[in-house]
Amino acid sequence: MTDSKDPMVPDGEVNPYDTDYQVGQDNIVVSVGPFGLDIHNRVFVISGMSVVIFVVLTLVFHNQVEPVFKSVLTWLTTNLSWFFLSTGNIFVILCLGLVFSPLGKVRLGGTLARPDYSYLSWFSMLFAAGMGIGLMFYGVSEPLSHFSSSLGGISVENGVRTDAAPLGAAAGSPESARHLAMATTIFHWALHPWAIYAILALGLALFSFNKGLPLTMRSVFYPLLGDSVWGWPGHIIDILAVLATLFGLATSLGLGAAQAASGLNYLFDIPMGQTTQILLVIGITAITTVSVVAGLEKGVRRLSEINMMLAALLLLFVIIVGPTLALLTGFFTNLGAYLQYLPALSNPFGREDSNFVASWTAFYWAWWISWSPFVGMFIARVSRGRSVREFIISVLIVPSLACVMWMTILGDTTIFQYFNQGYQAIADAELPLQLFTMLDTLPLAKVTSLIGILLVVVFFVTSSDSGSLVIDIISAGGKVNAPTPQRVFWCSFQGMVAIALLLGGGLVALQTMVLSTGLPFAIVLLIAAFSVLKGLASEPRHSPAPGTEQG
Repeated sequence: MTDSKDPMVPDGEVNPYDTDYQVGQDNIVVSVGPFGLDIHNRVFVISGMSVVIFVVLTLVFHNQVEPVFKSVLTWLTTNLSWFFLSTGNIFVILCLGLVFSPLGKVRLGGTLARPDYSYLSWFSMLFAAGMGIGLMFYGVSEPLSHFSSSLGGISVENGVRTDAAPLGAAAGSPESARHLAMATTIFHWALHPWAIYAILALGLALFSFNKGLPLTMRSVFYPLLGDSVWGWPGHIIDILAVLATLFGLATSLGLGAAQAASGLNYLFDIPMGQTTQILLVIGITAITTVSVVAGLEKGVRRLSEINMMLAALLLLFVIIVGPTLALLTGFFTNLGAYLQYLPALSNPFGREDSNFVASWTAFYWAWWISWSPFVGMFIARVSRGRSVREFIISVLIVPSLACVMWMTILGDTTIFQYFNQGYQAIADAELPLQLFTMLDTLPLAKVTSLIGILLVVVFFVTSSDSGSLVIDIISAGGKVNAPTPQRVFWCSFQGMVAIALLLGGGLVALQTMVLSTGLPFAIVLLIAAFSVLKGLASEPRHSPAPGTEQG
């Protein structure tokens, strides 16, 4: 349920900042017939030109840039894995501290603010925007990969470990390998990524709804920079946010196109090559454009709820026709394994499993960081009226438990098929095809595979739609209701970047750009976390009036 009240006007007591800055004061406003533009001249122009130059150079010199992408990826993962792991740990600790801190009583939007959305709508949008497409891509392949590498044990050549198994592996012990595989998978999808999202989302909501600043990245740094955030320091922060978001979304679109192409090949024998993937990128981008034009209420919200229902039906089907007892008990077993291995998996220093950290965890953490501007801003927009404690617990715990459930059902089913039933085809399949190979052994495989393709497409549409919305807000100087053509522009650019990356090196290029843009933005986020604490400390913490806790 929504409230017609202006979300930027607080309810109850707040402690706003005193600044003369007006939202959009540095914008260029242009009208061409029925179309209009309302853009922040520096942020929009520099971000847009950077993306255009990147796309053109990658398309023109795609044969030459592929080895460059590989070299950059190797250097980043080899030398800076510790930094990405440490960053993730800081955000988890900070979130847990806020839950038990008196600062948890602060209410986003004022002491009497009420939530704009019911819990069902809120959770659906959180989950769909946060990582839905990644769960489709890695839900089968990642648990199986960790299980196989763990069961295979450690391999050493010339005194250097060459395997990609997590921690010390689990050679010769299928049960230990399964526990380690599921714990590792959950580690990549539970507390750490959602903590990254939560802190930035909290800052954006606080400084917009309580402090009276524009809903844009630069506002989070006001306690540290003061009115300087409206100058070049703020321009740089917003430009980095736009680029990180754009490349993070393009990576997701590339993964989604590869998986959808695999599913179409399985169902209809359509070729899986680059041409099919590029056509899928164009098609998904077109669907996203329709959703963008429809708006937040008719677009993202309804698609998110439909997608959650489809995902729940798919999981329920797998539970019923798969290894039911193992899946029902596996949730708690896997959750226990995750908590058991969490300290070792999150340790950033002195790791013997450097290949695993470089190829898996460092990439994931950079991916979550690159997604954080758009996920954080989207979460902020739909979270007005929540207390900080309610916000952190909900954003951190509820989606994490949903990810545990998802990975348990798909991952344990896959491992059961592979190890207990000897289904070798699932391990031999290409990574994007493994979901459909798993479904192939179950009843109604064609139907469930079609649902899988639809989930991939709609998960990306919801992510891309909300991502386009966020990029547009940032590039419009914090204006929430900028002209729709601007969102269409950024939506189209996501597709162009994805196509350029697919042609310029495939998955390696996608991973490289996520790490490259995630690195500087990780530094931005660490500074932002300190600023958020300063902002929270100045807010009133009175309890809301009776009956205002839930909208």
